[in-house]
Amino acid sequence: MRSSRLVPPTTSDPHAHDELRARVRAFLADEFESGAIEPVVDCWLTGWDEDFSRRLAARGWLGMTIPVDYGGHDRGHVERFVVTEELLAAGAPVAAHWIADRQIAPSLLKFGTDMQKRSLLPGIAAGEIFFGIGMSEPDSGSDLASVRTRGVRVDGGWRITGAKVWTSGAHHAHYFICLARTEARDDAHRHAGLSQFIVDLHADGVQVNPIESMNGGRHFNEVVLDDVFVPDEMVFGQIGQGWTQVTSELSFERSGPERFLSTMPLLTELAASPDLVESSSSTFGRDVARIAGLHQMSTAVAGALARHEPADVPAAVVKVLGTALEGDVADHVDLMVGSETGDRSLDELVAVATDQRPGFTLRGGTNEILRGVIARGLGMR
Repeated sequence: MRSSRLVPPTTSDPHAHDELRARVRAFLADEFESGAIEPVVDCWLTGWDEDFSRRLAARGWLGMTIPVDYGGHDRGHVERFVVTEELLAAGAPVAAHWIADRQIAPSLLKFGTDMQKRSLLPGIAAGEIFFGIGMSEPDSGSDLASVRTRGVRVDGGWRITGAKVWTSGAHHAHYFICLARTEARDDAHRHAGLSQFIVDLHADGVQVNPIESMNGGRHFNEVVLDDVFVPDEMVFGQIGQGWTQVTSELSFERSGPERFLSTMPLLTELAASPDLVESSSSTFGRDVARIAGLHQMSTAVAGALARHEPADVPAAVVKVLGTALEGDVADHVDLMVGSETGDRSLDELVAVATDQRPGFTLRGGTNEILRGVIARGLGMR
């Protein structure tokens, strides 16, 4: 096994952004006090609130890492991390802008054309343009190399046919980035021949079918593409380089604080009940300690991304450990409080946490797949 660092070093001053944290907390306190928002579990998936996204944008807290020339604020990844962590810890409804701000914006900056950047990035930073991700497919699980959606070259662009599934927010979003096979599959080189396209979710031939959860929630969707025309100017990156592009995006998707803070509002609400905490102090203490450790790890990955260092393995580590913690918090609190406590807020948070819990270790790549990513990254055989 070759030597490799599981998590990059943390090089920044942990108190460098205390003032920014305080401003975000004060803003959120006002939002909660006025009744404009309520804390929700899994807020980056379940909390779709376009007005709240625009209020964040008005304060410069969307598009933070986007250059000013493209409508952003030219701030650092660590500053964005600080804002994001505070929003998630509070359970603020950030789902509307989440995907666009988290990974589409940095991907556009890396792979997009100038036209794509100028037409899309200002809207993302303003909380006016929302995105989904078109990677997963029916019967494919986490194996993106098995993609069957096809892109066929035609005059002036491409025709896309296929289906994507588990596409968060597609019934509200304006676009999604779709991974499609543009060359015949070669079993010897399964990741070759894939390309990405920016697809207008309101274009002819696009059908969005909401997938209803057992609790009645509608966050996921199946997106069916029936000979959808995508003009050449909306090809994302280079034809045939889709796999390389997708894997570069995944560091942003897997390493953020959403991978360990989805159930933090539940833990915070529990902390307001001293009797419950005292009855299970060791479990509560372990969960809080794990969150503290994951905060350090995720901050370190944000620093690595800011330095343009490879972060796929550290990101996978954060996701595996973080999503396991999120599920444990949901289980622990459910066992502590039971189904009815008389505290409406706590009961609702527990109910949503237990409903959402099965998806924590699946989305963004299953933990089984990611353990393989980690092993290969460390040189294990």
